[in-house]
Order: sequence, then structure tokens, then C-alpha cells
Amino acid sequence: MTYSRTTTASPYMQFAKLRSGATYALATSGIASYPLAELPVQLDQLEINGPTVYGYQPLLDRLAALNGVPSECVVSATGTSFANHLAMAATFEPGDEVLIESPTYELLLSTARFLGAGIRRFPRRLENSFAIDPSDIAAQITNRTRLIVLTNLHNPTGALVDEETLREIGEIAAKSGARVLVDEVYLESLYKHRPKPAVHLGPQFVVTSSLTKAYGLSGIRCGWVLAEAELARRMWFINDLYAATPVFPAEQLGVIALDNLERIASRAEAILENNRPAITQFLDSHPELICARPAHGTVYFPGRPGLDTERLLQLLQTKYDTSIVPGTYFEMPEHFRIGIGGEPEATREGLLRLGRAFDGIY
Repeated sequence: MTYSRTTTASPYMQFAKLRSGATYALATSGIASYPLAELPVQLDQLEINGPTVYGYQPLLDRLAALNGVPSECVVSATGTSFANHLAMAATFEPGDEVLIESPTYELLLSTARFLGAGIRRFPRRLENSFAIDPSDIAAQITNRTRLIVLTNLHNPTGALVDEETLREIGEIAAKSGARVLVDEVYLESLYKHRPKPAVHLGPQFVVTSSLTKAYGLSGIRCGWVLAEAELARRMWFINDLYAATPVFPAEQLGVIALDNLERIASRAEAILENNRPAITQFLDSHPELICARPAHGTVYFPGRPGLDTERLLQLLQTKYDTSIVPGTYFEMPEHFRIGIGGEPEATREGLLRLGRAFDGIY
């Protein structure tokens, strides 16, 4: 099939925006929205315009402190998706090969294709709980590979990639002159137990993340890229072609959120602690579902052979006012993604409705 850049689109984003709505939205993968009223901010603290050139320095300083890097190694971005776009745009040319995990978050594939990459894949296998085997990367990398792309925690399964595995991947990349892009947006949901960003493992690593998923702060679009200083500088210049100057009040809100991140994280952790027993109960009551149960994160990815997840979604939305994400958007159509970051009462009710719908089909 011939790829057309002028008609490109993200099937997952269209689903998320147009088809995922429900009162009991298990399709949502982030923490329930943090109330603006609980942020210590008054309207008169915000300005329409401010001293943003290549980043708002107070924001860059706080992101640098959060991640343990110099501020010149930070590029602020409008959410993780745009951070990924900038990172890819700065690390390969059209026609270069990009090696991407499978299954993965669809928008990573769409973005790489949009930027002209030749796509190669390496597997994350269900029978290995979606862990990465570095030998699979070594088997697929070539002298034309310029970027290896993975998510940690894995989207859609929540699987954690440990430091030893990341180091091995970095060594494979370095031998081929490639970089490693690690989308760590769900790693934020380890909170005080979050490992150091992979950028600390060597100059070949590039990390993207944001406050969107783990903290319920999607609306302020506070994302970032971590990279060696010269590469970060290139991203700022590329950004001039896209966003040029960010929304200054959003940058100010990002600073305020980062100054209060411990309190925001405590709320998020409490939500996950309340919801994890409910998803465990759901999975225990449906042993026919195959699911690598992650110890951390906001998502689960159960499935079974022959499961029609589009049919399941249709039944959930029409009869139970509940939504999930069909695995077609993650290259595994017999699985579906469940988010457990919603308000506990709604999440528990959504899982009960999911169970009734599932029992109605099987």
C-alpha cells in the first residue's frame, strides 16, 4: 500500500476523540483530571505574554530538577505526543530506518511514517509478559537504523523495562550509530519510586514524557524531551517550524503544577491504590482472559483468542454506557486496553459493567 503524507491520520486519535466517550470511560489511560480549584493559582498570577524564547526558563529549571539533568538538555513541548514528534524529527532523515516495538502505541508509528521513516519492528511477546529481549533488537537493527523506539512503561500493557535491559539496548544502538527514544509518560506513575530517566544511561538516549497521564494534568499540555544539549538545541529550532512560541499561561501553570507535584502525586497514587483491587477482582473472575498483570501504571491489556473487541465495545457503549480501547489500535485485535486511573467509584462500576457485557457475549 502506498503511503500518502497529505492524507495521513492517526486512527487511534480519531477513536479517542470521536468514539471513546462513555459515562464509565475505561478507555481513558490517564489519571482523572486534577481539579483546577485545588491548584494554588489565581487568575491575576497569570499573564498573556511572558519571557519565552527557547523555553520559559522557570519551567525548564523545574523540569531539569525533576529529571536530574541540566536545563540545556530539556525541551518543553505540548504534551508527550508532540515531544515524540520533535524527537523523531531531530534524529532521522526521510528514508532512514526506525526500529519500533510491536505492539506499540499507534501514534508512534503514524508519526514515524509521516516523517518519512522506513519502519522495522522488534517484538514484545505476550508469552514473555511483553518484556523486551535485546537480542530481538540486535536481530533487526541495520546500518541504516537511526532510531530505536520503545515505551516504558509499555503502552498498551504497562510492562516495565528494567535498567539492565535499557543498557543493553543502548549498547546495541551505539554500535550501529543509532539513538534510542524512550517514551516514559507512563513511567511517571511510579511516582516516588520512578527510576531515573533513561537519558542518564548515555548520550544515545532520548526521553519524552509529560504531566498528562500520571497526574491528571492533560489540559495544561506540559510535556518535555530530555536529550544531549546539542540535540536539544536542534529540537528547539525545528519547533520554530511547528509551534514557534508556546501558550505562556500554560507554561506558568506548568511551573505551579511542578511546584506542587508531591501533593498532586499523592492524589493520583491514592486513586490507583483504590482501583487496583477492582481490576484484580475483574481479572480473577474471568480466568479465560489472558493478561500480563503489571505491578505499576494505569493500564491493563487483557484478551483471549477469538475475542471480537470491536463488538465488545459496541455492546458496552450501547447497553452499558462504558468504553474500552479495542486492541486493533495496538496491533493485537483480540485484546483490549483498560484504564484504571478514573475516579474509584466510576472505575469500579465500569469494571462491573464490563464483566456483565463480557459474560453476555461468552
